Parts: sequence; C-alpha cells; structure tokens
Amino acid sequence: MLICGKNINLRAVELEDAEFIFALRTNQDKTKYLSKVTGTIEDQRTWIKSYKVKELNKEEFYFVIESKVKEKLGLVRVYDFIDSSFSWGSWIIKDGAPTSTAIESALQIYEFGFYKLNFKRSHFDVTKGNDKVLSFHKKFGAVVIDETPQNYMLNIDETQYIKTKQKYKRYL
Repeated sequence: MLICGKNINLRAVELEDAEFIFALRTNQDKTKYLSKVTGTIEDQRTWIKSYKVKELNKEEFYFVIESKVKEKLGLVRVYDFIDSSFSWGSWIIKDGAPTSTAIESALQIYEFGFYKLNFKRSHFDVTKGNDKVLSFHKKFGAVVIDETPQNYMLNIDETQYIKTKQKYKRYL
C-alpha cells in the first residue's frame, strides 16, 4: 500500500522497517508522549508480523513516512475504527526531516481516512504537556471534546477538514 503525496509518500510498514521503527520508538526525545516500547529489534519484527494480519483485515494501518527518494522520515498509524470515525497517532518524525513533513503527513492521513476508508470523523488524543502537537491539531481544526487527567480528546470531522485542506492545499 502506497499513498503518494506532493513531497512525501506513506507506505505500509514491512519487516525490513523493524530497525528504523525500533530506533524511533526507543528515542526518548521523540517518544516522551507516546506509549513506551521495550524489547529488541527482533521483538519489533514479531510485532510487525502480527500487525500485518490487522492490515490484511483492514483493522489498522501503519505507515512509514518517506521522501520521494525513499528516505525514511517517520511513522504514523491509523487505527481504532469506531462506527464512522477513525483514530490516528503513533506519529513520529525524525530529526532533520523537511519542515513540511508534519503537515503533509497529516493531510495524507486525513485524505486516506476520509476518502479511502470513507470515515466521516477522526477522534484522537494528545497527552497533556504535548503543547506543540495540541497546537498543531487545533490549527488543523480539531476540537477538544473531553479530557482525562492525562489526555485531551479531540475530534475533527470531514466538513472541518475540507476547510483545513483549502488552507494547506499547497502541500497536496
């Protein structure tokens, strides 16, 4: 599976990506607000094998964010399909990636969720203290609908995304 964008592509994670995923997911600076990963690269390969079954069943999708010359820039996942809504997260972009990578990858995720998977809304959470990511999502039109002691719960619907897409159309 490949989602082609203007400057980047999202492609399905493969076993060969285990080392890259493990390196990003164990980078404490990058994963401060994500669930912790333990184990080894081999454990990551085992996890990818089990994930590929979920991908085959269209239960979730895990992507490597790549440049057009196939440089690995980051990771993002689409999951938690509930009625007409999808969630996305596990979003990590490596240091040194082009500054547009975050915007482009978010746009591609919404394009995929709304127009390929035909969802009408996206729900996700942001860990409290992760102010940069919270601000990013709010600029995209997401709204905080609830909170727990640890997280903000956000939603964005397709109608709002259409407005957002106009604002960022130069990235598509």
